[in-house]
Amino acid sequence: MVPAYEIIFRLMLGAFIGGIIGFEREVHGRAAGFRTQLIVCVAAVLIMIVSENYYFYLHNLDSSLRIDPARISAGALIGIGFLGAGVIVKSGLAIRGLTTAASIWIVSAIGLAIGGGLYLEGIVTTVITIIALLALRIIEKRIRILRFKTIIISVPATENAEEIVRSIIVNAGFNIHSVDYEKNQAEGKITYYFIASTRKRGVVRQLFAKLGSLDFITAIKISE
Repeated sequence: MVPAYEIIFRLMLGAFIGGIIGFEREVHGRAAGFRTQLIVCVAAVLIMIVSENYYFYLHNLDSSLRIDPARISAGALIGIGFLGAGVIVKSGLAIRGLTTAASIWIVSAIGLAIGGGLYLEGIVTTVITIIALLALRIIEKRIRILRFKTIIISVPATENAEEIVRSIIVNAGFNIHSVDYEKNQAEGKITYYFIASTRKRGVVRQLFAKLGSLDFITAIKISE
């Protein structure tokens, strides 16, 4: 059986490590922040302790029993995966919350490692996670990521504005992937839905200003 002082140490270490990662998420305004990550990590530590003690208890009760202590922890990882899915949000073409979901998952794995007495593995994984969340964030901002935008333009039905609008979007540095059309007969307008991408920064505002200067455009919306 795991001694009481060892159990307390594992739980406190799990709370400390989960709190560190959770604090980073909290500072950046993520849904699963300080308290959530701390609780997930402590829960994972406790699950592993229960699994380990359960194995020793049954083994001492009857040595002929064959018990796999990893089965409980494996089920915990699956359950925590559902918790991570709850913070993933799809908005248009953009998907948000994947990093937070991944942090919940790795926090649970760190908790299981600490609960199993693998302190070095748990601490090293924590350091790697913190580097990924903090240091790599700086590098990520400098990478010219391909960003997709949905550009919605409404014009009167009497106007044939597609070629003009297409030309402005391309000249602004966008690559157009597809165009959808919608005609509202009652309101007498045509709406164009352009799916475009760009690696340039600051061009969305410029594009919005250029399109806004066209008198025949009645509505403009640019979103991810």
